[in-house]
Amino acid sequence: MQDVMVESTALRPLWKRIADFPLVSMLLAVALFIGATALVTLIARLLPPMDKLAATAIKSALAILVVTLVYKLAIRKLGDEPRDDLPAAGAAKGLGFGLLFGFILFSLVVGVAGLLDVYNIVGEGGIAALWSSLIVMAIMPAFMEELLFRGILFRHLEAFGGSWFALALTSALFGLGHIMNPNATALSSFAIAIEAGILLGGAYMLTRSLWMPMGLHAAWNFTQGGIFDVPVSGIDQQGLVTAKLSGPELLSGGSFGLEASLIAMVLATAAGVWLVVLAVRRGHVVRPWWVRRRLAAEPALDPAQVTG
Repeated sequence: MQDVMVESTALRPLWKRIADFPLVSMLLAVALFIGATALVTLIARLLPPMDKLAATAIKSALAILVVTLVYKLAIRKLGDEPRDDLPAAGAAKGLGFGLLFGFILFSLVVGVAGLLDVYNIVGEGGIAALWSSLIVMAIMPAFMEELLFRGILFRHLEAFGGSWFALALTSALFGLGHIMNPNATALSSFAIAIEAGILLGGAYMLTRSLWMPMGLHAAWNFTQGGIFDVPVSGIDQQGLVTAKLSGPELLSGGSFGLEASLIAMVLATAAGVWLVVLAVRRGHVVRPWWVRRRLAAEPALDPAQVTG
């Protein structure tokens, strides 16, 4: 079987072998993703004037639809081993578990912050901005960021350098991607990298699907902003309650929010490590491309040699 794999690889046209190389296929996937988002921007300009919330909802739905189509038609087919990370089978289970996990995890972060007196509810909130928060801060970031960082970058970096390489690099890139957010600091980006990068990367490694990371990401954002009135990655939100963060920035996260706090770093990183450990136990760790190629090229041992 290994000889057949090596032979079939050698028989493929040169352009196909180049296009299927993990780093090349990653660049092609990123280009398609950017093209899809640019197309959405062009289409959105053709929409008639409407209420801000309605426009936001329509543009978000349009973006998800177009990017999903591009993903299904092209992105998922790239690489040496094409696969669909948005399968219909198990979608409800993965999404539901991710939503529940994200809600419980950030509620635990807020609970510990409350016990330490750095998070306090000071009044009632409101539901006026609830739908906007759900769409803009939960659904859209969860879908777009997870498809890019886990469905494209993690997948192809893992195919090249293995699971540990992909987990480390995508976590760092995810933290760096938040450095331009309001009130961001080097510490907040580091916190996002280790807590969210490992957590969401671990969820992807464990399930080999984007549904759980997307659900987890959406619930994490909505729980902190839409429910507990905590800034989401530095962006102030209106929640169901009105809350105030105070005390040492190491515990409160300062203006960036609890994501930059030691509390979130400890709890979310621990949860992420747990997911990674589960992935390892299930044998979901991928070896680097050059190791897999070397092993595939090695002749299989003769059973007589093994026993004799």
